[in-house]
Amino acid sequence: MRFVLRTLLVSFATVAMASAAFGQEDVEGSKDYPGVTRMPGYYIANYQETAFDSFSFKVKVGTTSKEQAVEGHKYEFRYNMKDGTTMPSPIQILRNYQNAAKAVGGQVMYSSEDTTTLRINKSGKEAWIAVETSNAPSGMFITMNIIEKEAMKQEVAMDADAMAAGLIEAGEVAIYGIYFDTAQSELRPESEPALAEIAKLLSAHPDLKVYIVGHTDMVGDAAANVKLAQARAQSVVTALSTKNGIAVTRIIPFGAGPYAPVASNKTEEGRAKNRRVELVEIATK
Repeated sequence: MRFVLRTLLVSFATVAMASAAFGQEDVEGSKDYPGVTRMPGYYIANYQETAFDSFSFKVKVGTTSKEQAVEGHKYEFRYNMKDGTTMPSPIQILRNYQNAAKAVGGQVMYSSEDTTTLRINKSGKEAWIAVETSNAPSGMFITMNIIEKEAMKQEVAMDADAMAAGLIEAGEVAIYGIYFDTAQSELRPESEPALAEIAKLLSAHPDLKVYIVGHTDMVGDAAANVKLAQARAQSVVTALSTKNGIAVTRIIPFGAGPYAPVASNKTEEGRAKNRRVELVEIATK
């Protein structure tokens, strides 16, 4: 499905004039997200683009809501009102974005008086969009966070020798090259290099037995995270045994869930570190 939001902000005409004298031009190097038109009378006051990052989006689950972390290419915007612009209402802003998303087959994942979460297909990828309205002395401003969902390209891989060194030194080693989709236990193809190195480690040390321990962050229900961590650990065991010929008696799955963090769960960076698979040596002597 083409991600072309031609219907976005249908009740408005595009405002092209910007006031350089009052600093109301788009910040240097900024641009609108492709296909998403801004509200008229607004300019980009802050803009940042990051090749890979995470953002927690509000989503509705039954009658309650929760935060769901999504990782990928990240765009951040703050749109400020220009002088002389008639201030729209928060609901007017949010409904424009929601209707535009629905027009291209997207979904409204969450909605409140001042915030909405949208999920849209863009060139075969999920694009998650969080729009929030806020009042300031200068008028209503809009913040927008967008994640094009994708797995991080692993730049640095831990090889079998490094894994062995970690086991010798501490009896455990964290593997960050194993990937799953959010709330899913199926291994992503990007996990193959790390799995191959684990298999290489176990093949080179035939007496080595390890627990394959799945860890999650603290987003969501703890019991559900333990179950998810167990399923993910089992997926690693299955891959190692069926694709790499490692005996299942040497690789025991265990789901620790959120109960053994290595960083604070209060930040995105910390939560990313906590989502991991570990090898823990099973001591035989």
